[in-house]
Amino acid sequence: MELRHLRYFVATAEAQHFTRAAEQLGMAQPPLSQQIRQLEEEVGTPLFDRRGRGVSLNDAGHAFLACAQDILQRAQDAVRTARRAARGEVGELSLGFTESASFHPVVTELIRLYRQQYPDVEMTLSQDDSETLVARLREGLIDAAFVRPPFAMDGGLRFTQLTEEPLVVALPLGHALARRKRLAPADLTQERFIQYSRKSGYGLSADIMAACRQHGLNPLPGQRAPQLSSAVNLVAAGMGVAIVPASLRHLRPDGVVYRPFALDWPRAVLGLVVRDDAPGGRVANLLALAQG
Repeated sequence: MELRHLRYFVATAEAQHFTRAAEQLGMAQPPLSQQIRQLEEEVGTPLFDRRGRGVSLNDAGHAFLACAQDILQRAQDAVRTARRAARGEVGELSLGFTESASFHPVVTELIRLYRQQYPDVEMTLSQDDSETLVARLREGLIDAAFVRPPFAMDGGLRFTQLTEEPLVVALPLGHALARRKRLAPADLTQERFIQYSRKSGYGLSADIMAACRQHGLNPLPGQRAPQLSSAVNLVAAGMGVAIVPASLRHLRPDGVVYRPFALDWPRAVLGLVVRDDAPGGRVANLLALAQG
């Protein structure tokens, strides 16, 4: 049994006339009558009471009509759903993000826009450090991630920069340097640095340490923090100072003040990374919003 047989049957049932149904279907009447006969043979019982070229549904036909209409509707729904999936309008999008990315308005606004434009896409979020997220992306465990470089870009990854921001120094409240409007590396000579370097030793924290050394400051290493927000909390506890992206000024724990840091490099870059072979339209739609 084919869908066209069901369409022929429904059209005939609604028109109650072979000729009128054939006209609506854009075909001749004899082939339509023949197709209905074949359908009835396949079902194993007549579906119409015939009176000349006029017809009316019998009991079997009424029962079959409801099922046929349901099947045709489901087929149409399946086509629409498949087309929407191809356009990235339905399905699931798995997003990773670093802890610091969650504080940046560029990221939150991009997610808001995506959810607004594609409300039927189920978005799942997971948080981890940049290196772990990139590894999970390579393995196909997530679809995209908001991360901070540097990280290895080999292996078919595509990185779209979303923003670049300056650095600030997080200081304990009441610290002598908090009276200054702007701090230079030389001002931090006696300070212990709370670090948040990656497992590989690379990353923003390592770049900051290298830049300080280039300016004659050999940072005194202090407590290591697992992530940026933890570093700010350790500053609040008086365990040292931390150099962090400016967007983290949204974190306002008691006992912390922020001052601009007079370094042109490094800048804190934040972006979206996907695989080159990322399947489906959902990731493409996210990229389009990010690049727009």
